[in-house]
Amino acid sequence: MNPFEYINAINTTKKNIMVDDIAESKYVPFMVNRSLSYFPDTVLYANEMNINHHIDHRLQFDFFINIVKKKKRFSKWLKPEEITDLNVVKEYYGYSNEKAKSVLSLFTDEQLTELRKRMCKGGKQ
Repeated sequence: MNPFEYINAINTTKKNIMVDDIAESKYVPFMVNRSLSYFPDTVLYANEMNINHHIDHRLQFDFFINIVKKKKRFSKWLKPEEITDLNVVKEYYGYSNEKAKSVLSLFTDEQLTELRKRMCKGGKQ
């Protein structure tokens, strides 16, 4: 059992797949709540389960399977975008992620090119 089987059961099939303790232990509330938080009609239900994270997995699944309307829902998961020059600034100045993100906008393209040249260690790229 993977988390997407639970999400599919909640959204489309409405079939109770949590039949034993093993299935209950495979339920990952974070993944289910995250997937339901992408849609306007289910975001409040996901938030309610985030607030009540302490209740049993079976109760959370039963809540979702009974309250979410049957509908085909699909969206790509958001991933953090990668900033190419962030690592150069971090390594050159010894900054953390947050500090490097905050000062990256202060650099011009020429300055970033110069930093890349200084941090070049040779070899294949």
